[in-house]
Amino acid sequence: MSEFLKIANKKFKSRLFMGTSRYPNQQIMLDSLEAGKTEVVTVAIRRISLKKYNENIIDILKKKYFILPNTAGCYTVKEAVLTAELAREALKTNFVKLEVIGNEDDLLPDIENLLPAARELVKKKFNVLPYCNDDPVVCKKLEDIGCSAVMPLAAPIGSGLGIQNKNNIEFIVRQSNVPVIIDAGVGTASDVAIAMELGCDGVLLNTAVAEAEEPTLMAKAMAEAINAGRNAFLAGRMPKRLFAKRSTTNKGRINIVKKN
Repeated sequence: MSEFLKIANKKFKSRLFMGTSRYPNQQIMLDSLEAGKTEVVTVAIRRISLKKYNENIIDILKKKYFILPNTAGCYTVKEAVLTAELAREALKTNFVKLEVIGNEDDLLPDIENLLPAARELVKKKFNVLPYCNDDPVVCKKLEDIGCSAVMPLAAPIGSGLGIQNKNNIEFIVRQSNVPVIIDAGVGTASDVAIAMELGCDGVLLNTAVAEAEEPTLMAKAMAEAINAGRNAFLAGRMPKRLFAKRSTTNKGRINIVKKN
């Protein structure tokens, strides 16, 4: 398998994608991105100003990272498409992380609107990375539409619950011909390692680092978990068994004869 993660026409060595919100301050955010060794950072277009005043966050980030704009906060097809178009004009990129949310309570994807939004953006020559449910049927439909990757959730956004449905994620990985990137719900390094052990191509996270007691240290742990999980997947784990299997044979075993 390739050392690089290829999405559309881009290649990335790091398989850890990181968000840029909810950090205590901007310096901690920058330090955490550095510690995570990420190459791709996501930015919510609806939450930032793209006006050119002094040096904004975009100016700072684009010096070192590939910026993946997302449509966070969009609830309709029209909102999501317009936000993506604004991002393309401002950032000069065809890449977009597509989010179409159903409501503010659970922040789960609205699949009824996500599919047509993805279809429209693909027609407009975007490289679409859709945030979606851990549903193999939905992921396959998004791939068939022409999305450049699929991004099933592990658990609800910001929950930190980790992967709730390993079977579905593994099924999505097996059937997909595009990269599978876990998006939302990881809470710690073991969650990231599990995602990679299941065969995922990458993990996108934000809150797990931003709200850690030591964000920079947690980012370092996440980077190490990506590598450990990826290596474990490539190595191929031992089969699971219902019963014990001894690691040594009976050859040379010392038999002690009991005296009556």
